[in-house]
Amino acid sequence: MMKKNEVKKNGFIANKYKKNKLIKNGFFTNRHNKLLKLGVILGFSVSFLLGGCVNQHPDKEQASVKETVADGNSSEDGKNTTVKDNSSEDGENTTASDNSSTDGKDITTNDNSLTDGKDITASDNSSTDGEEVTADGNSSTDIDINSMLKITDKSEKAAVESAKEKVEKLGRNPRIIATSPATADICDKLNIDLAGVCSSTVSAIPSRYKNVKKIGTAMSPDMEIVSSVQPDWILSPSSLKSDLKPKYEAIDTEWAFLNLKSVQGMYRSIQELGIIFDREKEADSLINEFVAFYKKYKSENKTKSHPKVLILMGLPGSYIIATPNSYVGNLVELAGGENVYSDIKQEFLTVNTEDMKKKEPDIILRAAHAMPKQVIKMFNDDFKKNDIWKHFNAVKEGRVYDLSYDKFGMSATFKYKEALAELKQDFERR
Repeated sequence: MMKKNEVKKNGFIANKYKKNKLIKNGFFTNRHNKLLKLGVILGFSVSFLLGGCVNQHPDKEQASVKETVADGNSSEDGKNTTVKDNSSEDGENTTASDNSSTDGKDITTNDNSLTDGKDITASDNSSTDGEEVTADGNSSTDIDINSMLKITDKSEKAAVESAKEKVEKLGRNPRIIATSPATADICDKLNIDLAGVCSSTVSAIPSRYKNVKKIGTAMSPDMEIVSSVQPDWILSPSSLKSDLKPKYEAIDTEWAFLNLKSVQGMYRSIQELGIIFDREKEADSLINEFVAFYKKYKSENKTKSHPKVLILMGLPGSYIIATPNSYVGNLVELAGGENVYSDIKQEFLTVNTEDMKKKEPDIILRAAHAMPKQVIKMFNDDFKKNDIWKHFNAVKEGRVYDLSYDKFGMSATFKYKEALAELKQDFERR
């Protein structure tokens, strides 16, 4: 039996006196414990793509190599660039450093996320069945989808069951708030009613929540409105944990930070939400659909080439590199691409163009964190004015593509199938 103050490493505080539950590779947290102060460890991929724009899909604006440009606002001296933009799809922070300090605490990359000794953000890079799994959730040989979605850790199972018991003890349907479009979509798929939902001028919120109380944007929910809704649970993307957790601590509620940094992470979170909120049937259906799709996708593309890919994630005036530990990077690897910065633990980094040239990517992909039209113009100008771009083979061969903003956002969504189809088209074009 655990002692009152005993904490299981990478597990949870199993104690009737404490209300904190930590899940290894899980996603939910609880607001009550302020006793432990441990480091935050982030787990998985969120992709920001900013890349060349020579050739585009037929439904996108055409850009020529002559029009392409890097504006020089990326850090050429190797300094870290932190991008925070309120117009982001899910209001997510883009940090080009693996040790970004938030709330005075260091964030490091690991497969366990511990915040103040009580939070573990969903991470699907757990090692299962003795198989080595890389930081982006991929095994050393291939992505084992089935093992990634299994909840095999005893402490994780216990924590999920504990949360389920809390919901059952309410004796009624829990009052739930979804603070981002992505989390609202997941709730819709799981047939979960909401008491509050975010507002968005970019993404369509599911129609079933048309008349639900709007609590503000994903990045800046109005906490006065949130409190007035009297939620039992608040669901948010894990990338906003450092910003939102202190706000949630101030009101009497439980919260869950979903790992939406990868497709696998999204489905792992779906599985756990299904258990907690009595939606296991819906969750199993969604997971089985994903597994069937991905197995078929891999089978159809197993003989395809694996191009080396450089992913640029942009905002007007600056851009950073997206690694496999970002959502866009995750999609590129699922599609069979090889990220030229695959040996980096952080999600994003700033690198000068000379270093990018040394990597000599086969394809350059460009994505927008926000304001896609302005970002495309920035890229076009940069590729035109920055002389080094014309020396890239990808530019010479016209293999620079702008990714669709609605499919390659900051959080994993159910549009991943369309995103993979787009990447397949890009990879096969000559």
